[in-house]
Amino acid sequence: MLLFRRHLHSIFTRGWPLGVRRALTVIAACFGLAAVARIWSTRRRALGPAEEPRTSDEEEGVEGSGSPRTPRKDRHDVPCEAASAEVAAANPCGDPAEAPKGPEEVDDEDDHHRELGEEEEEDVVVEYTDALYCEYDSTWETSSGPGSRRLAAPREASRVSERRFCRFKNAARDMYNYRVNYPNKPSLNHNGHDMPNLAFYQGDRPSAPDGVYIGDFHSDEWWGNYDKLESVHTFIQWLFPLQESGVNYEAKELTKEEIKAFLDNQTAKDNLLMSYKLMLDFYGIVLSDPETGEVHRAANWEARFLNLNRNTHNNLRITRILKCLGTLGFSHYQAPLVRFFLEEILVRGNLPNIKESLLNYFLFAVLDKKQRRELLKFAYLHYEPKEEFVWCPKKIQRLWSAEAASSHTLSNQQREMRSQDGNEDAENNP
Repeated sequence: MLLFRRHLHSIFTRGWPLGVRRALTVIAACFGLAAVARIWSTRRRALGPAEEPRTSDEEEGVEGSGSPRTPRKDRHDVPCEAASAEVAAANPCGDPAEAPKGPEEVDDEDDHHRELGEEEEEDVVVEYTDALYCEYDSTWETSSGPGSRRLAAPREASRVSERRFCRFKNAARDMYNYRVNYPNKPSLNHNGHDMPNLAFYQGDRPSAPDGVYIGDFHSDEWWGNYDKLESVHTFIQWLFPLQESGVNYEAKELTKEEIKAFLDNQTAKDNLLMSYKLMLDFYGIVLSDPETGEVHRAANWEARFLNLNRNTHNNLRITRILKCLGTLGFSHYQAPLVRFFLEEILVRGNLPNIKESLLNYFLFAVLDKKQRRELLKFAYLHYEPKEEFVWCPKKIQRLWSAEAASSHTLSNQQREMRSQDGNEDAENNP
């Protein structure tokens, strides 16, 4: 500022009376400060409120832990930004007052990709006024569900819970779109009748840009080569293709026609199963039963869990794997893998850096609605503190808490009765 004033003094004051020189200097300095203040105010308004601290998933990079952040569309956690304290209190996820409804569930989706288990579980009516109602979570929809989906009412929750619920809601949009088979996605056509993903899984073409055939991925060149599987990021889109793009722009999205052809091709399905085993081994997991999809820890699980917990870009890979299993004929493998992670994280306390992705993404990739509800119940009963659990409506949480309390009381009564019976037997048979 001193240099600024001297510069003004040299310009405006040469040869002028002392009083005029001083007045001009003061006036010019005031105008300069006002201009700086206006610029700073404009800049602050443009920046908006400060961004929330990023989670481990947001800080991950495409090329692994420590590299630049992934594009927003590929991150698992997107921060909420409210325009004001009043808006944040009434609408913590920053939705506009007249935000459109979520995408409608369709009736003509492919049989292999329809949400399963809808008739095996009694519907629980959840009102949109529920504190944790999410219009993109169809897990608790009644038979009249899609037509009545609407925005959630204003909520009262802690700041921590608001941020967590907002991240869940942003994730729910993506997972809902997947579960209903991308109804608004335009039909894609590769060149002619070319089906690049099916051709890759039949062994007729290599992946791009790596130039690796499916048989080579399943050989010693890749199997057990953990450094290569960790550091190379262009193979996962070929091993587990989806109807959405990834970070490898040379990989091809699945088309509806390609999915149907894949499901009718046993060679492709057998190779997909081998790819699943390859990645399970990388994560320290073994497929116990190919019929049911049950999994258990591998012998080297501790070292592999350490790598998985450290390199959180694998959270995105696991979400992709679960989606692909549901799309290409292995939806019965989804729930066992999610249950495995729930037990490891919520019961045994392992893999803390995967916890948010597990509850926001892995669990909601499960297509079977009944299984999804059971997994959510298991998660709620083992999650602490329960007041921060945001992944199902409060009404459901109250039902589960009451059921757990009743079960605990019944167990105590049964133990007391057995104890009394034992005492009576001891008295009758001294």
